[in-house]
Order: sequence, then structure tokens, then C-alpha cells
Amino acid sequence: MLEFDDSRLDDASLLATRGDRLRHLALAGARLRRAAGLADVAALTRVAGDFRPRALIALGPEARFIRAVLEPTCPVPFVAWSRPGLPAWVGPLDLVVIVAGDPEAGDDSVHEALRRGAVVFSIGPEWGALPEFAVDRSLAQVVTGTEDVFVNAVIALAGLELLGLAPAPQLARVADALDAVAEDCSPHIPLGQNPAKDTAVCLADTSPIIWGGTVLAARASRRLAEAIRQVSHRAALAADATELLPVLAGAMPPDPFADPFLDPAPTPPYCLVLCDDASEDPRVQATRRDLESLAESRGVRVALVHYTVGAPVERYACLLHHGLFAAAFLDLGLV
Repeated sequence: MLEFDDSRLDDASLLATRGDRLRHLALAGARLRRAAGLADVAALTRVAGDFRPRALIALGPEARFIRAVLEPTCPVPFVAWSRPGLPAWVGPLDLVVIVAGDPEAGDDSVHEALRRGAVVFSIGPEWGALPEFAVDRSLAQVVTGTEDVFVNAVIALAGLELLGLAPAPQLARVADALDAVAEDCSPHIPLGQNPAKDTAVCLADTSPIIWGGTVLAARASRRLAEAIRQVSHRAALAADATELLPVLAGAMPPDPFADPFLDPAPTPPYCLVLCDDASEDPRVQATRRDLESLAESRGVRVALVHYTVGAPVERYACLLHHGLFAAAFLDLGLV
């Protein structure tokens, strides 16, 4: 197993040579502003007009994020599709949203959706290959100039808002929120004052279990688990409380007299990460208290990723990027 050295998090020379991931995260707000300036989201209204789809289907890495934002208010059924191709029922009455992080990632889906007569809203870094049979009334392709799938998904929300299918994402405010996270989690802020570095230290040498109480916080928790697995090659579980509580209940309290060198633990201890976006739902608050109480009784470390200000998309952006900064610092500290 890789060892974690927290002194590496404040090593200026190491940050200079291995800080690409951190620099990429720090520029998320700038990418969103640039994409908002480039993207002609009104193309969707020019193509669709007053079209009210029978159903809305989203494809791409952030399709579930779009679903989490739309489900409470979307006036039509919504499906986030993660498999190849399209569901068999998609046809001329439906709107297909394709969020791509690669210029060619959504081409096959665009072709298939257009072949079936669906209206297609494609968002990506640049124009894909335009099918010969595509006509202006069926395809709206929006160029963002970035492969950042989160940025492209937020731009997609801006287009869907024009059709009355999504709440306004307030692009400028989301960009400002991303900038604020980048400032708080800057690699130049030392350990002990940097929330993302503190989270990385809590994650070190553990098997993280991650919880988000709301739909958006749960989505952020799953993205964080993916990032942790990618950098640490270690198990990281993001799940609902009904699945996490039995895991915590089975955790063995640490032995204060054990010698970590002579008697190493057979498996890494758990770390409970709580993704909190300030839900006022009493059931969410009660579940969080149950998780914290059980973790304390089992001697499990708890890390809090906590953002309370702004609209739901802003808070999701903050939770997600705090977690991604923490994963980047975890990667930096592993040797």
C-alpha cells in the first residue's frame, strides 16, 4: 500500500512539478466564464421553438447531475442514460441532451437520435461531425471550447432553462463559487488552514465511506469516491445511509495499545466523509447525526465537506470541487 507523507502537501518544489491537476481545478471558474461567453445556448430555442417534449433523456458523464437538478421541477419525465445507444422508446416526441467532454464522444448518439427523429441538444468542446440528414429544426450543437464535463453540464442547464425545463443555473454565481473554493483550497495555503488538505489527511491510509444527504450531495459523494479510487487505487464507497450504517457498525474500535509497526491492521481503517449542502430536511439532519454518533462510537475519523451558501447548483459545485481538490492533494501526498 502507498504511504502518505503530509509534508509533501506544502512542498513548493513538488507543487511546481506535480501541480497540473490542482491548476486545472483552480481554473474551473474561468473555464465556465469562457464557455458561457462562447456557448450560444439560444440555438436550442431556435431549433426547438415552443416544442414541449414528451420526455427528456440526457447522456454523458454528468447526466446524473443534470437529473438531480431537474427532477424536483422538470415538467416532463427525465431519464439519465449511461448505457451505449438510446432506449428503444426514444423518438420524434423526445429531446435528447448529449453532454460531451470529447469532440467525438457523442457522435454516435447524435446520429442515432437524429435517425429516430428526436430533437437533439449537443454540448461539447467543439463541433462534431454533422450528419448529412440533420436539419436545422432537429439539431442544436453548442460549442463551449472546453472538455470539462461539469462546465458543459452547467451550460446545458442554461439551455434547458430557456425551454422552461430547468431552473436558471446562474452561471456567473457558479463561477464565483468555484473561484472561492479555489482560493480556500489553494496549494499555497498551508495544512491546518486549508480545508482540502485537511480532508486529504483524513483520507490518508483509510478506506473512505462517503455520504451525501440530498440528491445533489449524494451525486457529489459519488464523484468524490471515483476520484479517490483513481488516485489511491484503494476502495472508496459512496452510498446511502442504509448501506453505510452496517459498515460503520462492523468497524472495530482502534486498540490504543497496538503497535502499528509490530501489529499492523489487516485492513485500512474507515474514514467517514460527510458531504453537507445545508439541507434543512429533518430526516437528513437526523441521518447525519446517526452516522456521526456511530462513527464516534467506533473510533472512525470524520471529515466534513460543508457548503451552505447559494443555490443548489452552486453548493454542488463547491462540494464537488472541494472533494476533487482533496483527491488531488491525496495523490500528491502518496509515495
